[in-house]
Amino acid sequence: MTVKSSDSPRYAPYDPSLPKPWRALVDGRNGNLYFWNPLTKVTQYERPSASEPENRGAQSCSAPSSDGPAIINASTSGSGQTSLPNPRVPALTAGNDSPAGLSAEAYRRHHEITVIGNHVPPPYTTFQSAGFPSEILRELQHAGFSAPTPIQAQSWPIALDGRDIVAVAKTGSGKTLGYLIPGFIRLKKLGSNSQMGPLVLVLSPTRELATQIQDEAVKFGRSSRVSSVCLYGGAPKGPQLRDLSKGAHVVVATPGRLNDILEMKKVSLHQVSYLVLDEADRMLDMGFEPQIRRIVKEIPPRRQTLMYTATWPKEVRKIAADLLVNPVQVNIGSIDELVANKSITQHVEMISPMEKRKRLEQILHSQEPGSKIIIFCSTKRMCDQLARNLGHQFGANAIHGDKSQNERDLVLNQFRTGKSPILVATDVAARGLDIKDIRVVINYDFPTGVEDYVHRIGRTGRAGATGVSYTFLSDQDARYASDLVKVLEGADQCVPSELRDMAAQGGYGGRFRRWRSDSGAHDRVHSYGGTCTGSSYDKSPSFGGVCNDSSYDKGGGWGQPLSSGWSDSFCNHRPSPPFERCDHSGGKHLDSQERGNMKTIQEASNSSAGCSKRSRSRSRSRSPSSKCHGWGVNLTADPL
Repeated sequence: MTVKSSDSPRYAPYDPSLPKPWRALVDGRNGNLYFWNPLTKVTQYERPSASEPENRGAQSCSAPSSDGPAIINASTSGSGQTSLPNPRVPALTAGNDSPAGLSAEAYRRHHEITVIGNHVPPPYTTFQSAGFPSEILRELQHAGFSAPTPIQAQSWPIALDGRDIVAVAKTGSGKTLGYLIPGFIRLKKLGSNSQMGPLVLVLSPTRELATQIQDEAVKFGRSSRVSSVCLYGGAPKGPQLRDLSKGAHVVVATPGRLNDILEMKKVSLHQVSYLVLDEADRMLDMGFEPQIRRIVKEIPPRRQTLMYTATWPKEVRKIAADLLVNPVQVNIGSIDELVANKSITQHVEMISPMEKRKRLEQILHSQEPGSKIIIFCSTKRMCDQLARNLGHQFGANAIHGDKSQNERDLVLNQFRTGKSPILVATDVAARGLDIKDIRVVINYDFPTGVEDYVHRIGRTGRAGATGVSYTFLSDQDARYASDLVKVLEGADQCVPSELRDMAAQGGYGGRFRRWRSDSGAHDRVHSYGGTCTGSSYDKSPSFGGVCNDSSYDKGGGWGQPLSSGWSDSFCNHRPSPPFERCDHSGGKHLDSQERGNMKTIQEASNSSAGCSKRSRSRSRSRSPSSKCHGWGVNLTADPL
């Protein structure tokens, strides 16, 4: 696959739900999705409706080697290159594949919107109906948007009414503009002295997401003369403090860095009247609740608070009850269970670890040149190894917690521009990324739960586009089978019979299956909860499973696979984030999260702890019950 970067249109991943002969195309200039009928030569942004719905349950469950024909004959230029139609400049009218003129209730039913609250205003189905200032309408039209997304349509009127919001929506739903534009309008109405501190504060879990929100704030706030500053860890404080000293209407920040700057008394939040918690569930997962609560104490209680989350567990419900006042809850889709984006075609393949590399290359060869692809691995070591192996042939780079901020910025810039169209990443490094036109997500290693699976594949199929995901599943991932079946069924996806069988057996493998290793010397044996992996070195974990080298430090237990031939120690107890593992070979702290409060850290330090020590000995092996020390907390490390 050769690397190609072009502003010309190209085919989107094959979407079997599109009525024939319609094809989905991607505008190379801005990454927006539009549709083309090669028979009538019609192009449009609205998704065409099928006259007869296709029966998704009847499709074959075999995973294809590609996600559709690489090239379909369209008009052809003299050079032999396929020429695709450019989209028309969209009018700011109703869209998002919904029929025009729907009532509020019909629009909500059509887009699976449910609202909980009193006197909820109807959704804005067009940009004009929102009554936005002309400069914001021009920015939206220039960006190529034809109509609000469902979360924007319903949250805008509530936010503009000054009410608190809890929005439960999948990633890629357009939520960023859902809260930024009402914030800009609030700024314009109230006015503020930016030298006295921000009026709008947006908290996000990762620096990548924070910088993406900042980019959108700059892009859509420029014409309104809104100034914004981004504060995040992993970068020097000096430039960020200089930007703050110039004044900012909007501050976008990660909780840890903002707490540091608050302690330095370099920023005041006494003017903040519009607070946004983006990806609130992720911030809580990463241990940021103490920092969030400390920040909120610095903000006046008379404020408007908007919380956006992809899931609705009890921890998120509790903090919402504490921080929000009589909020309106807006749900896109079901919140009773984890639901994946239906715009993503999911392929789950039962495959042995030794076959992964070959299958990965087959998938990459089947993609169109220049397609943006993310490959997820569970370890930093595997990320680097895959990136090296794929780099020359496909153009791949790795991103994980050991990369410096400059390295991460360089890798992400090369990925965005298409210079290196393949990104090999760990969960934490890629969480919150919102890069347009990611066509394929490949789960080389299955994550530590189906929630992370849904977030991983959510990197594609964003903002109305379609996407494709491939997931490699082995016997050691059997404990996730039942939940994965539910996710696939909830998204109207085909469930492989092998996956159903695995789920029916209780999700613990429980059987012996022999696979020949790459060396040809040993077999792999699966037993209850653990693994016994044959290679040139001996690995024989018992019931506790393996403490895996995960960048999020959530591996281990119940038989996670190791990625290299080493004799490892195992432990049953692991502190949860923001704690980290010490590498005994050098005492280096690996992959720290933002700091928790000191009390929590001290309590965890006194609890049971464990670590993995590696040696190249064939015979050395320690029991899971062996006591080992080496868990540490890096109090000065910047966040991922």
